[in-house]
Formats: sequence, C-alpha cells, structure tokens
Amino acid sequence: MASALDAGLGEEWLGLTRQQLCARVAERGLPAYRGRQIFQALHGRLVETLDEVRELPKRARAELGAAAALSPLRLDQVFDAADGARRYLFSVRGGHAIETVWIPDGERVTLCLSSQAGCPMRCAFCATATLGLQRNLTASEIVAQVLYVLRDAGRRSGSPRPATVNLVLMGMGEPLLNYDQVLQALRILADPDGLHIVPRRVTLSTVGIAPKIAALGREPDRPRLAVSLTAPTDALRARLMPVNLTYPLADLQQACLDFPRRDGERITFEYVLLDGVNDGEAEARALLRWLSPLRAREAAKVNLIPHNPAPGLPFRPSPPERIARFQSALRAKGLPTYVRRPRGRDIFAACGMLAATSSPSA
Repeated sequence: MASALDAGLGEEWLGLTRQQLCARVAERGLPAYRGRQIFQALHGRLVETLDEVRELPKRARAELGAAAALSPLRLDQVFDAADGARRYLFSVRGGHAIETVWIPDGERVTLCLSSQAGCPMRCAFCATATLGLQRNLTASEIVAQVLYVLRDAGRRSGSPRPATVNLVLMGMGEPLLNYDQVLQALRILADPDGLHIVPRRVTLSTVGIAPKIAALGREPDRPRLAVSLTAPTDALRARLMPVNLTYPLADLQQACLDFPRRDGERITFEYVLLDGVNDGEAEARALLRWLSPLRAREAAKVNLIPHNPAPGLPFRPSPPERIARFQSALRAKGLPTYVRRPRGRDIFAACGMLAATSSPSA
C-alpha cells in the first residue's frame, strides 16, 4: 500500500462491489469483464496497485490507475503484544486516527475492525468514547483495513492468508450508526471473487440502536449480532451507557426478540464486568430476568468481558473469583456463558482500550 493517502485523488475503488467496478470500467470504454479482473486482483490476490494487474493492457493500467484511489489508509505505527495480537494505528483522510487489531488463534485469525474514527456513544468504561465522533469511515476505508492486515500477515509469514478469517466490528465506533457503509463493505468482503468472508464469519457489535437492529434483521445477507449490554437495569445502564436514555432495555429486548435468527444462531450479549459496579449476585439475577424471554427461545448467549483498564477510566476489572461466581450463576440456569480472554491488553488492543494511542504498551 502506498505510503501517502490517496483518498480524494480519485474514486475509492476499494469501496465498490464487483458489479459496480465492472460498471465503472465500462464507463471508461473497456469491456466490463476487466472490472472483474481488477476486483479479483485487488480482493483475491491482494495486489496493491493496478500496475500489478497484468491481465490489463499497459495503457489501461496507467489510465485506470490515475482514476482510482487504492490507498485510503496510511500506516502510522504497529504494536505487537506478548500473546501474538497486533495493533495497527492508521491515519485516514482528514488526519483522523483509526485502529485495527489482528488476533491469531492457531489456523484461525480474527480481525477487529473500526467503522468510525472515534465514537459518539460515550460509554463510561470505554477508552474510545473519550475521543468523541470524528467521522464515519467509508466502505473503502473499512475494506482497506482487512486488505492491509492480510497483506502484512502474508509478508511476515511468507505464506498465503490464514485458512479461516473472522471479522468483528468491535473496534472504534458504533457500526449501526454507519449502516450503509458498513453493509457495503461486508458485501465486498463476502464476494466469492474476492476474500469470500461470508456473513456467518462476521460479527457486528452494537450498543443497542434498536431501529437499526430491526433494519439489520431484514438484510438478506447479514452478519451475526452482538449486543453490548453491561448492565441489566435501566438506571445502571443509563449511567454506564447513555444510549439507554434513547433506547431503554425494554426497546432493546423487543428488538432482539424480533431479530430473525438462523437455525442454531444465538445473539451474543457482551457484559463488561466492573469491580463493585455490575458484578454482584443481584446484577446476575437481574440479567437472568431480562434475558428470560430470549433464554426461552434459546436465542441468547453471554460473553463476560473483564474490564480492560485504560488511562482516564474510573473502573477496575472484577476479581477472578467474582467473575467465576457471576458465570456460575448464569450457567446454573442453563444460559451459555463464557469469559472472554483479553487479547492484546499490554498494547492497548483489548476490548474498550482503542483510543488511537501512540504508546507502545499499557
């Protein structure tokens, strides 16, 4: 990828579907199939420039290369964690910073993507919230995160991309507030002529924008749904997550009940455990009550996330014994409950820690 940002110098072709790219090429007087060749090269072979698309005539490579913007990100820094996670700090047009995290697990890898620069949701336990919203990312900028990280992984390992690539929209931003660009990016990433990362390998995490959850459920090809819950009562959740003032728990519960699920699919409810705040027996019982209608339909599972401390946040992670008790209380009622192991905590890459910091470690 080029070292300088070229967004704004041409059309962001990484944000075009294969069909749209074929149409753009045809508008420039070339056969439409050339667009498919370009798409396959950019998204399948992970080439960085049109000059590498040798199927194209030389003159076409030069002309199209002048029209296309293929480098919407600039890499500023990379940080490596002791557990193998890797945090990429990028700049996008306008000088805004975003972050992407590589999380390896054997033959499988998960990429944590950003959908906005900053975040407007003001969750009290999240470092990204301290940035506020800077702007939405384009589909091109979302797709480019995946392409850049997979290219980098190939260069480091000298081998093709991992056998299984999962995507989680759990980085910077609230993806449902950038709905159209996020869905456009996922359509591009799912194309069989490209990376073919199918929707069942993608999880979108939201703080609970109820109308957008309903819209997502109507999409023919949609990602899996995760909901950042973190509190089982309106009073506590409104204090921790101001979104609850607009979409209270009753609205969120109904949106989740109405969400159409595939066979065997459950909605993931993410619960960040904060020492002495939301991790007691009373909160566990309240969470079971709130989830009761979803449990009855086998529609829910819970990921318990020990809080990841970051500078400026006034919370501590719950101690291990309290986490274990909380998990046991939920499991005793038949609710699938897991404790998420923090990855990349030492490089500010774990859940809730992304704040565009240039510090190499926590």
